[in-house]
Amino acid sequence: MDNTLLRSRIDFEAMKQDVYQFLVSHGILVEGVELNRHTASTLIEAGVKTNRMNESLMKELWDVPKKHEVIGMKDAELEPGVKELLKEWQGLYHLVVVTNNSIEAAEAALRGHDVLRFFEQVVGREQVRFLKPAPDAFFHVLHHFGEVSPGEWISVGDSWMDGRASALAGIPFIAYGGDEAKMNEMEVFPRAFIRDLRDLNAYL
Repeated sequence: MDNTLLRSRIDFEAMKQDVYQFLVSHGILVEGVELNRHTASTLIEAGVKTNRMNESLMKELWDVPKKHEVIGMKDAELEPGVKELLKEWQGLYHLVVVTNNSIEAAEAALRGHDVLRFFEQVVGREQVRFLKPAPDAFFHVLHHFGEVSPGEWISVGDSWMDGRASALAGIPFIAYGGDEAKMNEMEVFPRAFIRDLRDLNAYL
């Protein structure tokens, strides 16, 4: 969703740093983690896997990225051509949003731009155990639309996390405005790189 449908201003680096500091300050993770190969979501996953977090601490932890999401999604605009493409695709394809954001925040942002109505499903962090780059959210979609095979879907995103999660679920991935060097460094190799969402029609 972020920087694919909506041009958000979420400071993901600051979010990652704050999540890391929270986990270290509560003794969940230790100092010295190589943050360059982590995102906020992979740090949270690492924290969960330690089995040192109770329900109250998890709630506090989720408030950390939520703060950045609220600030970053404020006044976010649609990416160019989004509404026109969604109108064109409605009824032709299954349209689903997969996001690491909360469902509430995602639906509010999409509703505010009058595009929520185009999507059959919004999958947020509340519906999965682990966030992207884990494939849980994509498996959730595949289970819901059991008649559609993974290879019949196309996932579109701007980050290596989107590409990694797509690949693990067997779904072809197209990068929109992403950092090609970073993706390759993280061993993510999209089917295509596009700079204009309208170019997606060539792959449908």
